[in-house]
Amino acid sequence: MDTLPSEGQTASINGIEIYCEVRGKGEPLVFLSGFTGLGTDWDFIFKDPVEGFQLVLPDARGHGRSTNPSGVFTFRQSAMDVIGLLDHLGIGRFKAIGLSGGGGTLLHIATGQPDRVDAMVLVSTAPYFPEQARAIMRQATVENHTDDEWALMRRRHRHGDDQIQALWQQAHGFADSYSDMNFTPPYLSTITARTLIVSGDRDPLYPASLALEMYTSIPRSYLWIVPNGGHGPIFGDASPRFVETALAFLRSEWQ
Repeated sequence: MDTLPSEGQTASINGIEIYCEVRGKGEPLVFLSGFTGLGTDWDFIFKDPVEGFQLVLPDARGHGRSTNPSGVFTFRQSAMDVIGLLDHLGIGRFKAIGLSGGGGTLLHIATGQPDRVDAMVLVSTAPYFPEQARAIMRQATVENHTDDEWALMRRRHRHGDDQIQALWQQAHGFADSYSDMNFTPPYLSTITARTLIVSGDRDPLYPASLALEMYTSIPRSYLWIVPNGGHGPIFGDASPRFVETALAFLRSEWQ
């Protein structure tokens, strides 16, 4: 896959060095990846330049090239990092796509600073961690990861094994976290952004019922349940339809 033209940069935000790539010109469109994902993972979905948008693709704190000296990760803090980065880039109101944990970060932004988000796409996002997700998180210890998983993570995260261990420990800790991701229907009702919610009907982490819960709670929302779709049902053969649908939504081509 060819690398799209980009401008990589690092900024000092909230006590970390956050890496991001900025591409193209137009309306700001922020791509937020899931936990342990990278900004450039979106190249597997958006394989061509996105006309009319300036893309902002950050690595979350402690991910990829970004640092995290505290060793602590919350989606609330991740949202503050994104806001700080956008302020640094001189970006006010923006549109965004968030996958899984990136969607959790977006929920914090859209509820904490609703005027900043014009429209957003939430993919495989949950308002809280259901028990089936927590059960998987409890099994995700550092010791349970294979040599192949270590090799993959070492290629993606640039600050050594301590960084990788911290990410896996944080993911394991989500199983006992109840205050960070806790978006009740009244809280979701404060979101003003146009919102497209995308969920696979075979997601092992977040059942489609949670997507429906968000749909009934967020005022200007639309719901897309992907048949036979798992967690992140937008990769591979599914990516062209997702790109077409998401961009049409973000460009306000829906009535």
